[in-house]
Amino acid sequence: MAKTFTDEDDALLAELGVEVETKPAAARTAREERIIAGFEEIQRFVDNHGRAPRHGEEGDIFERLYAVRLDRLREQADCRQLCLPLDHQGLFDAGSANLAGIEEDLDDDALLAELGVEANMPAITDLRHVRSSAERKAAEDIANREACADFATFEPLFEQVQRDLDNGMRETRPFELKAEIEPGRFFIVGGQKAYVAEKGELTLTDQGRTDARLRVIFDNGTESNMLMRSLQRALNKDDAGRRITDPVAGPLFSGEAATDDQASGTIYVLRSKSDHPMVAANRDLVHKIGVTSNDVQQRIKGARLQTTFLMADVELVATYKLYNISRSKLETLIHRIFGAVRLDVQIQDRFGRPVVPEEWFMVPFFVIDEAVEKIKDGTITRYVYDPQKASLVERGAG
Repeated sequence: MAKTFTDEDDALLAELGVEVETKPAAARTAREERIIAGFEEIQRFVDNHGRAPRHGEEGDIFERLYAVRLDRLREQADCRQLCLPLDHQGLFDAGSANLAGIEEDLDDDALLAELGVEANMPAITDLRHVRSSAERKAAEDIANREACADFATFEPLFEQVQRDLDNGMRETRPFELKAEIEPGRFFIVGGQKAYVAEKGELTLTDQGRTDARLRVIFDNGTESNMLMRSLQRALNKDDAGRRITDPVAGPLFSGEAATDDQASGTIYVLRSKSDHPMVAANRDLVHKIGVTSNDVQQRIKGARLQTTFLMADVELVATYKLYNISRSKLETLIHRIFGAVRLDVQIQDRFGRPVVPEEWFMVPFFVIDEAVEKIKDGTITRYVYDPQKASLVERGAG
């Protein structure tokens, strides 16, 4: 009878200088390699999302495919035996398969059809990769997400947005400009609603373009710390990518205060005295539009020492008093209207560091004044600024 050596025997023989012949591990079949590769994709999903993939319409197609794939692996004994040693996340501890209403006697094409996938894709039992490397790279711009710990704070916002869409207070429009990506904005990308909760400091890419780190919350309870240009690329690549408009509002403020009105602040319009070539060549067009709760003269004091004022003195062109409204929301609204003509110039601060100031726009003052009047009467949401005509035009006109 052949002798079976233990680990202690091997160590003893090694001390004696005797080599122990070991049998090489049996090579896996192509099918086994595909099964393991498919299971590893599920494991990466769990690493990124902190949970197993789920069935249901709220998940994207890849999560739903992973969920079905995991069910199939659980219910097939040979697959369980192959993947169980690799299961450091306890995915096989979840019990037997649960196809969540999908009939077990469906063939692969019918199963894919239930999930909304073209039937000419590889069969699920083959467990091939369902995305090409190019498709996966495009999806990674928005797919590197994690669970949103404070999603309870944002969930009511998504619910309100859906109500606004249902009753016509909001609508969806094709995404057009990077300038539309601002805190407080909603988008549809990859079939999910996305909310820009935070936007970091603007930086410059190697190509001299502006970018910023965002905190984006998705309506499935995940979030991503992505770059603004990554979200822009994802929206541009997605044929169904949309911008959800701001809600149609009634009158936001009036020029006169009623008895019980509470002062909210002031819109101010400035013209720069900077000698920057771009500013100097378009001095009558370049305006800063801001909102402040402080005295405007106090706000612009020492402008030449502040990057937000282009490190130069400014001329106060106009002010408009606000009552009973959110200053930040109004400022966001104004900047959305003129986002297409935001001035994109780089200056240096007092320490020689490059800065791209915000709130400066290449727009005639009379258009700003007209926009404020339309904000007052609540009709501004029907208009966009047309740089070619240098005027406000009704959405969809022309």
